[in-house]
Amino acid sequence: MASLENGFPLKRTPSLLSSSSSSSSTNGRLFMQRSRSRITRFFLLEKLDYVLWIWTAATFFFVIILFQAFLPSSVVDKSGNSGQEVAEVLRTNRVLGEIGELDFGEGIKFIPYNLMSILERKRERYNSSLIAPAGKRAAYINPKIALVVADLSSNDALQLQIVSITIALKEIGYDIQVYSFQDSHAPSVWIKLGFSIKMVSKENPRVDWLNYHGVMVYSIESRPVITCLSQEPFRSLPVIWIIHEKSLALHLNRYITTNNTKIVNDWKQAFGRPTVVVFPTHSLAMMHSLLDRGNYYVIPGLPVEAWRARKQLALYERKEPRVQMGFESEDFIIAIVGSQFSYSGAFLEHALVLQSLAPILHEFSSASRVKLGILSQNPINTLEVIALKFGFLKDNIYHFGSDEKFDNFLGVSDVVIYASFLEEQHFPSILVQAMCLGKLVIAPDLAMITKHVDDKQNVYLFPRENLGILTLILIQVISNGKLSYSAQNVASASKDLGKNLMVSESIEGYALLLQNVVRFPSEVTKPKDVGEIPSNLKNEWQWGIFENTTNDNHFSAITSKIVSIVDKIEEKWSLNQSKISTNISQMEDEAFFSINWAEVRASEKIKTRKRLLDEELKDRTDQFHGTWEDVYRTVRRAERNKKSLHNINDWELERTGQTLCIYEPYFGEGTWPFLHSRTPLYRGIGFTSKGRRPEEDDIDASSRLPILNSGYYRDALGEHGAFYALANQVDRIHKNAWIGFQSWRLTARKVSLKKKAEDILLQTIESRKYGDALYFWVRMDTDTRNPLGYDFWTFCDALNAGNCRFAVSRALRKMYGMPMEWNSIPPMPADGNSWSVMHSWAMPTRSFLEFVMFSRMFVDALDSEMFEEHNQSGQCYLSLTRDRQCYSRVLELLVNVWAYHSARRMVYVNPETGAMEEQHKLKSRRGQMWIKFFSLSTLKTMDEDLAEEFDSYNQSRKRWLWPHTGEVFWHGTIEKERKRRLSLKDKKKQETKDKIKRIKSRAQQKPLGKYIKSIPKLYADNSTNKYTTIGI
Repeated sequence: MASLENGFPLKRTPSLLSSSSSSSSTNGRLFMQRSRSRITRFFLLEKLDYVLWIWTAATFFFVIILFQAFLPSSVVDKSGNSGQEVAEVLRTNRVLGEIGELDFGEGIKFIPYNLMSILERKRERYNSSLIAPAGKRAAYINPKIALVVADLSSNDALQLQIVSITIALKEIGYDIQVYSFQDSHAPSVWIKLGFSIKMVSKENPRVDWLNYHGVMVYSIESRPVITCLSQEPFRSLPVIWIIHEKSLALHLNRYITTNNTKIVNDWKQAFGRPTVVVFPTHSLAMMHSLLDRGNYYVIPGLPVEAWRARKQLALYERKEPRVQMGFESEDFIIAIVGSQFSYSGAFLEHALVLQSLAPILHEFSSASRVKLGILSQNPINTLEVIALKFGFLKDNIYHFGSDEKFDNFLGVSDVVIYASFLEEQHFPSILVQAMCLGKLVIAPDLAMITKHVDDKQNVYLFPRENLGILTLILIQVISNGKLSYSAQNVASASKDLGKNLMVSESIEGYALLLQNVVRFPSEVTKPKDVGEIPSNLKNEWQWGIFENTTNDNHFSAITSKIVSIVDKIEEKWSLNQSKISTNISQMEDEAFFSINWAEVRASEKIKTRKRLLDEELKDRTDQFHGTWEDVYRTVRRAERNKKSLHNINDWELERTGQTLCIYEPYFGEGTWPFLHSRTPLYRGIGFTSKGRRPEEDDIDASSRLPILNSGYYRDALGEHGAFYALANQVDRIHKNAWIGFQSWRLTARKVSLKKKAEDILLQTIESRKYGDALYFWVRMDTDTRNPLGYDFWTFCDALNAGNCRFAVSRALRKMYGMPMEWNSIPPMPADGNSWSVMHSWAMPTRSFLEFVMFSRMFVDALDSEMFEEHNQSGQCYLSLTRDRQCYSRVLELLVNVWAYHSARRMVYVNPETGAMEEQHKLKSRRGQMWIKFFSLSTLKTMDEDLAEEFDSYNQSRKRWLWPHTGEVFWHGTIEKERKRRLSLKDKKKQETKDKIKRIKSRAQQKPLGKYIKSIPKLYADNSTNKYTTIGI
């Protein structure tokens, strides 16, 4: 099953069942056809739950008719001897071979096809990438795994499994860092084992997960960690989420019933983040099938039953359990158990087992000595009638519908019979508990059972096609009303086996899973093979560590906590929904009922009067009409000012006037807790617009440098991309004389600049003590990736699959146009001093622009060598595996090469105290610096040549990275821009002249006549009293 999108109920209907045997006789098929009558199918489908008494009555009569028709009238011949009795039992039980055609076949299976195929493809890609040219592993650091355990304070089965797996992983080469929440307390078990334990906040776990190569998360209560790992830049980190609780699965049914899709989608999103979600049983994976995103996996072996039996036996040492339950010492107690799945044919399986138990009643002086306990979800009436039919007494039959009530009965029983013929995928947990309690287990020869036990060594097995063997086994193991000596030895052996059942599958399963999902960089040592785990660590749980520890709360405490975390998420969504509805209603009320209409009318009158007055004044004043170019220029200037001066705060104004500004590049919400907030000295620069912090004046690097919108180059350049974004038209965003950078990962490691060091650094810069220098505060010799103290080029090779020198040599050869046989690299001597790592340094802004000029050409040459293969296949000879950050590790160290060979002074600043120490003094560099290659004049000439080439032959190169990493400028750019403006100006003048010429040359029609408008003049004629009009 690749992905179960619809929830799978644990009720097993007949339509899902298949035949268990295909070789039965014709009589068996006829019997099958007769038994699968309309009445049988009717009540087996369980569609009449609302008339349960009718269903029970129908079942009762059907069972009576069935056994009267096909079973002999008596299975016990009291008059015959024992040999004849056994023969009669075998003869009567042959009917089971015919009933084998009933619905006892294979059930629904969970097979992670999608996940298995994905892991197989990753393994093939990994193996193929190992054949990459000249790649080699330095292998001097152990792989680091973060282990998140929600609660370390409880000693239970989960702690036993975690400790056993952790010890085994540590043995084969993993370094384990344990994390837990602050409301938990680390028990003495973890402290004695020497594991490092760190407490984090449950609401906001602030951890730099990139320090680890993989993360293992235990229980649903650790959901906040999964949420944190779902954010960038942690989304590519391999995560294994181990879930052993049922509480969420029980809630899912209610969410579906109430159509609460938002909570379901929220959990789906959480379950989709881990690389693998691991369950201890296949049934638990099926219960969570609604949330399956194709990443489910099953590793059996959670010792819950063994731990429960251990506590139960310790309790029995203090008091007699049989006396408390009302049993006598002479009673022989038989427990009948079945599958955890509920399916329609289960009661028939119990009935046939009860038939096989009937002959053992002779072995006792009285049938009242045989006590029968049945663990079944089927109604007791049917099974009780069947048991009475075979001679068992009504008062001696006990029915249990849940495991909790059945535990005490199981603890006092003598024999445990597994009465289910369903082929499941894992060993029945109820049998594990019975074996750990030292009970004699009798079970059918199912594949899931025979895989872990041996017949007559630690259990008794019988063929499910012939239950007569079950009767023979019972007769052999019972002697004088008690278990025989040989049966007691078998039960004792089963106790030792059940205590550590499936340990090797669990430990080897997790070790193998880690090897399949974790990618190991070149500096990391590959762990030992799974087969090299010592036998004492993989064949038994670490019981000795927990010998003197007890925890009476056990599972109840865990279950209550898990239920609470699930309820918290449900409550959060319910609260959000209620807030939304409340806000909508409040907004409607405020919109319609809080309006003062009188004030609104008065305000409208004032606005109208003011508008009319402004219009009159506008007509009376002279208006200046500028050109359209002035208008466009004014609009553009206003837009720039609007964008650059929005929400100016005090720290922004203070930053403008200070000497240094330190930028913190980041990508994604996962880095937010480690960034400085609202401080004038620091400013964030985010690689994406969506991942920027709200209410902060962070810079959007992707808007300043569009190449960073490409995911390929954003990953390949890493934090180096922030340098290019700032250097591109730097005057618009950075107005300080000095510029610095600091990785957010330093804050996570608590090794960033402290307040005292910041003040001393600013004072030193202002005093110009070291002049044009590179100040850095993270040393290469103290980096966790360099525990052996390698020199510069050896360390660079270790991080880049042994090919750092080769890549740098090829890039410099292409960059400077050197001949093919040239393979030199700039010397970086090991003189006892150190170098800068992790992009944490400060330098003058003009020096920064010079470094960016060199870096852009170097990256362009490096990219031209690697892009085709890396972009198509993902392979890069700077990594042993497919790595998106191909050459970002080389760029991390590039500033040292430039600073050393451009004769910059290099000063180390202690991040705690601010104490400064100059590294690689200029006198010691004489004769080793490549000044000709790194001088400003050389770099500027090369930059101008590239800019001229881009202007002249822009279409000749289909893909060229250099023009997209910053400004393209040379001395001809100004002249070219001036000519362009003059050309546009001349074009506009010519267009105007042409327009005037067209108007003048337009043909005009001659007028047909002349019309003169009359001018009226009135004359008063007193004599005639008439008006006279003079006009033409």
